Amino acid sequence: MTRPESDPEMAPVLRYLDQEALRLAADLSPGERAMLDTVNQKVAGGKSLADIMDFLFDQTRSICACDRMGLAFVEEPGGRVVSHWNRALYEPVLLKDGYAEDLQGSSLQEVIERGAVRVISGLERYLADHPASRSTKLLVREGIRSSMTCPLRVEDRNVGLLFRSSRQPNAYGEREVALHLAVAERLSQAVEKACRIGQLAAANRAYMEMLGFVAHELKSPVASIVMDGRVLLEGYRGELQPQQKMGIEKIIHKGEYLLGLVREYLDLARLEGGDAALTPRDDVDLAADVIAPAVEIVQALIDEKHMALLRQLPEQLLRVQCDPDLLRIVLVNLLGNAAKYGREHGEIRLRAEKTDRAFSVSVWNQGPGFPEAERPRLFRKFSRLQTPELLAQKGTGVGLYTCWRIIQLHGGKLRAESEPGSWAEFRFVIPQPLEAEPT
Repeated sequence: MTRPESDPEMAPVLRYLDQEALRLAADLSPGERAMLDTVNQKVAGGKSLADIMDFLFDQTRSICACDRMGLAFVEEPGGRVVSHWNRALYEPVLLKDGYAEDLQGSSLQEVIERGAVRVISGLERYLADHPASRSTKLLVREGIRSSMTCPLRVEDRNVGLLFRSSRQPNAYGEREVALHLAVAERLSQAVEKACRIGQLAAANRAYMEMLGFVAHELKSPVASIVMDGRVLLEGYRGELQPQQKMGIEKIIHKGEYLLGLVREYLDLARLEGGDAALTPRDDVDLAADVIAPAVEIVQALIDEKHMALLRQLPEQLLRVQCDPDLLRIVLVNLLGNAAKYGREHGEIRLRAEKTDRAFSVSVWNQGPGFPEAERPRLFRKFSRLQTPELLAQKGTGVGLYTCWRIIQLHGGKLRAESEPGSWAEFRFVIPQPLEAEPT
C-alpha cells in the first residue's frame, strides 16, 4: 500500500480507484478487521440509519482520518443525489441534509457509472479547476481539504454514496480507501432499506397533500351545486314539472355523495399529514357536542332510506374527556355507514355509556353485516369488504380507517361484531382519563 505521492504539488488532485483492485490489494490489520466485524453487527442490529451512521463516525475516526462524514441517496432515478445525513467535528456545517445536486457532468457521475472510489487530495485545487461545483465551494468554506467517496450498491443497483472528508490535504491513500470501501459495502443494505422507506414516506406525503388539495378545491363548488339544486327543488326559481323535480333530485343525491367523499378524503389528508393532532377537552358533553351534530349531518341519508334511529343514551349528562371535533368525524362515519349499508326501512341503534374508567359509543344496524373471514380487511386504508351486498354500495375504504386512527389517538379501541345477513355493530371505547399523549 502506498500513500499519495510525497510531493503534494505533483500529486493528482482527483483520482478514481478501481474497487476490485483495492479489495485484492487490501491488507487490513487484525484491529481493522475486528472493527469491521463490529460494524457488521451494528448495521445488522441498528435501530435506525442515523444510529448506524453515528456509530461509524465515532468508531472509524481513530483508524482513518475523518473530520466529516456524509451519506447521500441516488434519486430521480440516477439523475440526482440528495444528502440525507451529515456529521462533522466542527461548526458550522454548510452542506446539510437535504442538499441536492444533479449528477450529469459531475465527478460523482463517474463514481456511479464506473463503480469506482473517488479521491480528491486537494479541494482548493479541485475548486479552482471546477469553479461551478456548489458542493465543493461549501466544503472548502467548511475547511475541508481532501475527501473520498465510494458508491453504495445493492445487486448492481446504485443506491447511494458514502463520503469521508478531512481538513488535511492528501489525507487518503490506498489503505484508507480500502477501509472506507469495506465500510461502505457493509452499509449498502441498510442504506437501501432506509432509502426505500424514505421514498415511500415522501410519496405518501405528496399523495396526501394532493388528495387534500383536490378535495378542498371540490368542496365549495359541489356544495354550491347541491344548494342551488335545493333552491330549484323548493320552487324559489319557479314551479317545476315532475320530471324536472326528479332530475334535480338526482343531481342533489349525486352531489351529496360527492360531498361525502370529499369529507372522507379531507379527514384522511388531515390525519396522514399530521394536521389532526389530538386536542382534548376535559368536560365535553358527549350528547350535545358529539352525538347531536353527527346525527344532524347523517339524518338526511337515514330519512332517505326510511330507517329508524333509536338513541339509547343515559338520562344523566355524559361528561367525558376527548377531542369532540375528531370524535364527530368518527360518529359521522359510523352512522353514515350504518345508513349506507343498512337495510331500507331497517333500524339503527346508537348507544352510549360511561363507567369510572372509560366511555363507549356503539352504532348497530340491521343489514347484511360481514362474514368473519372479511374481518381482517376492516380498519385498513383503501380496503373494502369483499361481499356482494357491500360492494354493491359505492365506497372508498377510507372512513373506517380514519375512525380507527382517531380512536388510536385517544388511546382507545375500535371493535366490530356482526351476524352475517342480519346485523353489524361498531363500538369504540375510550379510557378516562385519556391514556394517550396528544400527538
